[in-house]
Amino acid sequence: MPNNALIPGRPVRNSKSGQPIMVALDLLGRKWALRVLWQLRDGNKRSFREIQSQCEITSPNVLTSRLKELRDANIVVLEEAGGYKVTETGMRLLQAIEPLAQWSEDWAKQVGREDLNCYSKSKAATPKKI
Repeated sequence: MPNNALIPGRPVRNSKSGQPIMVALDLLGRKWALRVLWQLRDGNKRSFREIQSQCEITSPNVLTSRLKELRDANIVVLEEAGGYKVTETGMRLLQAIEPLAQWSEDWAKQVGREDLNCYSKSKAATPKKI
């Protein structure tokens, strides 16, 4: 594991203690990290180019950095045959995020934006139960 990996116990932005929640929030708060994770939520393997296109990330350097951080944190894996996939740890993270996704959909409905219900449209693509 690289010395600069974002893992519990190592200091991160705004936390010298490296408490697990602070490290997780730092990792997920990085530009494109949640978007990449959300795109991989169905458990299917995707190539770098697919992720870049689906997430509309123009900078390959930024995507490379995010994928490396997610790999170092054991949330995403680069398979030998090529392509990125969410790990079991990543699936558990997605399951933890699922209530937030549902809340955000309910919130959109409250403000009259039922057209933004991407969570419901993709129920089949929600994380598999482990």
